Amino acid sequence: MMDSFAKRAMVVMEVADNYSDDYLDYYDWNHNFTTRDTHREESAKDFKSTVQILAVLIYSITCLLGLVGNGLVIAMIMFKMKKSVSIIWFLNLAAADFLFNVFLPLNIAYTAMNYHWVFGRGMCKVNSLLLNLNLYTSVFLLTTISFDRCMLVVCPVWSQNHRNTKSAWLLCALIWTLGFFMSSPSLVFRDTAMVQGNVICFNNFSLSRSPFDHPLGELRHTTVTIARFLVGFIVPLTVISVCYIIIIVRLKRNRLTKSKKPMRIIIAIIVTFFLCWCPYHVFYLLETQHHSVPRPVLEFGVPIVTAIAVSNSCMNPVLYVFLGQDFKKFKMTVLSRLANALSEDTVHSTLPRRSFTKPWSMTEKETILS
Repeated sequence: MMDSFAKRAMVVMEVADNYSDDYLDYYDWNHNFTTRDTHREESAKDFKSTVQILAVLIYSITCLLGLVGNGLVIAMIMFKMKKSVSIIWFLNLAAADFLFNVFLPLNIAYTAMNYHWVFGRGMCKVNSLLLNLNLYTSVFLLTTISFDRCMLVVCPVWSQNHRNTKSAWLLCALIWTLGFFMSSPSLVFRDTAMVQGNVICFNNFSLSRSPFDHPLGELRHTTVTIARFLVGFIVPLTVISVCYIIIIVRLKRNRLTKSKKPMRIIIAIIVTFFLCWCPYHVFYLLETQHHSVPRPVLEFGVPIVTAIAVSNSCMNPVLYVFLGQDFKKFKMTVLSRLANALSEDTVHSTLPRRSFTKPWSMTEKETILS
């Protein structure tokens, strides 16, 4: 009898150790096997409920702002603005965020229902795929924007001769393809299972329930996490940092800083992206060493850092609005601020001048590196 119970517990613990989750179900459902003190268990449940409510709130606000904000950016670019190279970068950034936000209600429901997945195994895979696709396409686009800016400063003549919208579209297609390839482990490892009355959506890195597959599952888990950290964070951060150091040095040397607004918006987007995603990567690296990390740290930390990472998908339109013009110009509408921010990066726009206030035409001339 004891051998049977021990074996069953071993299987559950092995599953819990191998199946990490992009939206928290790594530690919550084997809690009864590790907590025996009733008071501590009740306190943990109360705190976990608070974390759960906070995550749902962040997801809901992100979804609303993301759909509306990115939808407006896409609509304005598609129907009102001339497609310059820089505008194409912004369009693809908005598209990546909008696509993710379309499916975000699935995760809101999953979290609100105490991590009970009712949408099927296929959507479990798609939901995780889109989070990672948003990560990779966004960071690759930000890296491309930074390199593009750097080349405009360092090699202006070459850029003028070779920088065109056709190349930009081809590069964006390559970025989406590479992003999908890097996100594809979600299609392989993401799975569903019935645990303690709930259907959970988790990463089945061992592709089996057997405890004998534990070492292989650990290896796959570590490999996927480290690859995501290096390709989706460290390498882009290094490239972006080097590019902007070169840009700043060159601009100061040549005294080309006529306007800081275009640069300010792009730097704000990049800084916001890395601030949102840094905690996510740190916690998922810790998760690969979960035997050495206190269980509550990951149990309560993972859903919060994931919610923060997800919130980045609504940040860019907000930054366009608040950085596109000085805060003192309250008469400008949200649409004019969006258009202003986007077009600060380019000289030309097909937006009708009569649709916006006077500062629009003024800022249109205040452009650098275009």
